[in-house]
Amino acid sequence: MAEQRVVIVTGGGTGIGAATARQLRTAGHQVVISGRRPEPLERLAKETGALAHPSDAADPEALGDLVETAVTAYGRLDGLVLNAGIGRGGAVGDMAIEDWEDVIRINLTGPFLLLRAALPHLLAARGSVVAVASVAALRNGVGNAAYATSKAALLQLCRSLAVDYGQRGLRANSVCPTWVRTEMADRRMARFAQEAQLTGGVDAAYAEATRLNPAGRPAEPEEIAEAICWLLSPAASYVNGAALTVDGGVTAFDPGVAAFDFRMEPRGAGGS
Repeated sequence: MAEQRVVIVTGGGTGIGAATARQLRTAGHQVVISGRRPEPLERLAKETGALAHPSDAADPEALGDLVETAVTAYGRLDGLVLNAGIGRGGAVGDMAIEDWEDVIRINLTGPFLLLRAALPHLLAARGSVVAVASVAALRNGVGNAAYATSKAALLQLCRSLAVDYGQRGLRANSVCPTWVRTEMADRRMARFAQEAQLTGGVDAAYAEATRLNPAGRPAEPEEIAEAICWLLSPAASYVNGAALTVDGGVTAFDPGVAAFDFRMEPRGAGGS
């Protein structure tokens, strides 16, 4: 078995965080899962043997306690998965200041505070950080000002770690998923289905939202977790400061050609 590592996963009770914790535990690593709600953390801890530690994702004292819990329990800290996040819709002119501040506090300030608390341990272990950003960090959508800004800034926060601490052995990378079937995305799709009067509910909403994605479907949390676990691992030892799109090809697609519905024809079908 590969050397056992100790990893903190924020937003670890459900979705991408839970899938990542499961895969790390299956590989034999020690995992501390954190999140606001104790119940899903405790269920996952019972299932996998991970250590549950409920905490506020942007409270400096709570985040310090989270790091101390991991180091006290396992003697070291090798990795962080910065997965906790929230979304609030709205354009710049429409957003309530409180919504903007909430998104920035959870999606950006929280990771910054956790990194500050964990950094001495990560440097001692020559460890690895993976932030769960989003394709919204690279491509924007309508009414998405706060979320997209926070994820773009999170991507640059990780690149700052790579530049500032890479020579001391720390690696920091980001994954940028598109729609993933998680609790948070399901809630958004339920609203979309209702607003658009789609028959078929959440499934129909996902189908519509991914219609222009070359993969033709949303991702499953386990598919994002595979990328995260690879970036954490020694197999990615020369990957630092990267933003890995795990998006089914959607950021490779030019929406300007969608209206033409191109089809490729073989040469023998009437062409020369």
